[in-house]
Amino acid sequence: MATTLRARPAALNLTETAHARIADLMARAPDGSIGVKLSTPRRGCSGLAYSVDYISSADAFDEKITTPGGDLYVDGGSILYLIGSTMDWVEDDFTAGFVFANPNAKGACGCGESFTV
Repeated sequence: MATTLRARPAALNLTETAHARIADLMARAPDGSIGVKLSTPRRGCSGLAYSVDYISSADAFDEKITTPGGDLYVDGGSILYLIGSTMDWVEDDFTAGFVFANPNAKGACGCGESFTV
């Protein structure tokens, strides 16, 4: 009996506006950039923050998500904090930035810049 493998669900879901923003970032990327990387460094009043930066090489444990406009890498040490999250790009009259709906977050600071799990 042959076993068929099920496609592994994405660790992180991206909205259409997030896809478009990644494409825009990659269109203006510095020479040598292979994509952008999402990580959750320790900072802010709640402990962890979201950070998106250009990268020129990927680490072995990074999760690669291929988008129509370029590759998004998720830091291997951050992936457990982000599984099941949705990444969106939001612009309004006052701010523009990536916004995360993270089911793993147990709390966030008042300004929304950091979260705790």
